[in-house]
Amino acid sequence: MVALFLGWSLRRDPHVSPNALVGRPVPAVTVTGLASGQDQPLNGAIRGPALLNVFASWCAPCRVEHPRLMELKARGVRIVGLAWKDDPAKTQGLLDELGNPYDLVLTDQPDRAGIELGLSGVPETYVIDSHGVVVDKLSAPITPEDEEALYRRLKSVR
Repeated sequence: MVALFLGWSLRRDPHVSPNALVGRPVPAVTVTGLASGQDQPLNGAIRGPALLNVFASWCAPCRVEHPRLMELKARGVRIVGLAWKDDPAKTQGLLDELGNPYDLVLTDQPDRAGIELGLSGVPETYVIDSHGVVVDKLSAPITPEDEEALYRRLKSVR
């Protein structure tokens, strides 16, 4: 699995991705809270500045980036997780196994939010400012260099 991931990541340019949402507000699409089971609008669930990290329990690159998310959480970064096309029990199992870096975990089983976000796959991470506007997007697993850049970018937005 690691060899497959490495081969994929070496051929993938993380800078080539649809960034149509950058500069626009987080969509008001309905998502479900993992813990509460209650529906809520995505744009109301994210109080920025924050990161929105889209992930899935079945996603191998998501497991690779997970330690970076835990580091960002330890540095005081607010992170909202959106489990994309994932069974809630499996999402919870992943968080129980690896730790939970998220302040809030939402689910998007029917892929409504993924479509509205212009998601090209998982993982993807969005930088959200205090006005609920997407100011940056990373369409690749977070590397140590990305971790630092995301931290600085998030601290620079208001």
